[in-house]
Amino acid sequence: MQQTIQKKTPVTIVLFSGDMDKAMAAFVIATAAASMGMAVNIFFTFWGLNVIKKKGGLIKGQSWMQKMLNIVNYGHARKLALSKLTMLGMGPVMMKDMMSKKRVPSMDEFIKTAAALGVKFYPCEMSMTVMGLKKEDFIDECGEVIGAVSYLSIAKESNINLFI
Repeated sequence: MQQTIQKKTPVTIVLFSGDMDKAMAAFVIATAAASMGMAVNIFFTFWGLNVIKKKGGLIKGQSWMQKMLNIVNYGHARKLALSKLTMLGMGPVMMKDMMSKKRVPSMDEFIKTAAALGVKFYPCEMSMTVMGLKKEDFIDECGEVIGAVSYLSIAKESNINLFI
């Protein structure tokens, strides 16, 4: 009987949304793929950077426009809104409560699990520059900061590419 050797299948996810439901979908897929032995890379760009921002800290940015953008876009994994039915902030609270009752991991737990499974997190250099953010503004699980060319080098080797 011949043994089949399972080859790692690279998965690349571009997370450009900072919505909780979309970020959760990305991490469900990432952790599932990683648990199946697939190499997984997540490229965080634009509002998706909120998912991997550190909690707290000062308002970032060099210009007044960057500072204003970061005031209205203040976020981190525990502060993500829903894409629909935000209901003045009650939507995310209700969703988190329902998920907790069904034993669905929190966003923080998904991030820790994904990192433990070897999922690589890459913040987008251009988005960070536009928003006035630096590498130290992000959680420790983040890998190197990369741009579009580096992302495309990773993506072209991937068998599965998803945009969320």
